[in-house]
Amino acid sequence: MDLVIGPLDLPAHVDEALAVQATAFGLGPDEVAVRRQIVLRHMTHPGARAFGATDGERLVGFVYGMPNDRTHWWSTVVQPYLRAQGNEQWLDDSFVITELHVHPAYQNRGGGRALITTITDTATEPRSILSAIDTESPARALYRSLGYQDLARRVLFPSAPRPYAVMGAPLPLLRA
Repeated sequence: MDLVIGPLDLPAHVDEALAVQATAFGLGPDEVAVRRQIVLRHMTHPGARAFGATDGERLVGFVYGMPNDRTHWWSTVVQPYLRAQGNEQWLDDSFVITELHVHPAYQNRGGGRALITTITDTATEPRSILSAIDTESPARALYRSLGYQDLARRVLFPSAPRPYAVMGAPLPLLRA
């Protein structure tokens, strides 16, 4: 069945979205509880928006993001890494992809691509940034196919067990 992509009232569907993220990202109940509060807080920021992918019955993927703000926690963590690579300017006038997850049973069907292009098509900023686990993966291959390039690697987030890469792309994203 084809996936339907559309605006998502993420606060109203936060538990469904986090169930997708938990399955896709291997999160336990304690991590989900922490992320629930983060998602709800993020969605109060000006310009924050979300889109979902449904299979006609249930939410099977979601993306959310917002215009970047240098005072946000994520920006304060990645800023020294970006500065060291001469890429600190990417923190200004950028739309951040905060989370993008598709249930494993629905991956490789174009849902992730449709979600990220849909949300960035609504951005007024000239570029997009995101972070992804710093390993070769289908997610990183997707981001590269859309025009994202590594801006900083081996980025360490507090309490994250693995390093991340920060990636950026001019908008609009490339189409395959």
